Amino acid sequence: MTDWATVFLAAIALATGVMALIQVGVIIYGARLAHRVNKLADRVEREIDPVMGRVTEMSADASRATKLAVAQVERADEMMARLSKRADETMDLAQQVLVVPAQRGLALFDSLREAFSSKPKPKPAPEKAPEQAADTAAAPAAEPPSENDDALFVG
Repeated sequence: MTDWATVFLAAIALATGVMALIQVGVIIYGARLAHRVNKLADRVEREIDPVMGRVTEMSADASRATKLAVAQVERADEMMARLSKRADETMDLAQQVLVVPAQRGLALFDSLREAFSSKPKPKPAPEKAPEQAADTAAAPAAEPPSENDDALFVG
């Protein structure tokens, strides 16, 4: 072998040794980094556990409060339905006891007043034959019924 071959062989051996040292260094650094990441994960887990416990408590409290609120709303709905039903029954009873007899009494009073009033009653127009109806087309129409006519109705 020549001197140049020995020099190149030595350079190759030296480069291989340096590469081996670098690889060992990277492996050691990777192991340390993995150990630090594990420590950090453990620490985060220890700190998050109480927070998660509190979140779970708050969730349970919110669920319980929601159930209570739903129960209260259902009770209020039932109460309003009962109140509405009772108010309707009361109004019906008041109408039967007070309003209907009062209307009948007022109708009787109005009919008696009309019966004894001094105003003359309008006479109904006699019906005419068809040929006479054409002659009286220009005549004024009969008066519409007045409000007093309604007072005569008892029923």
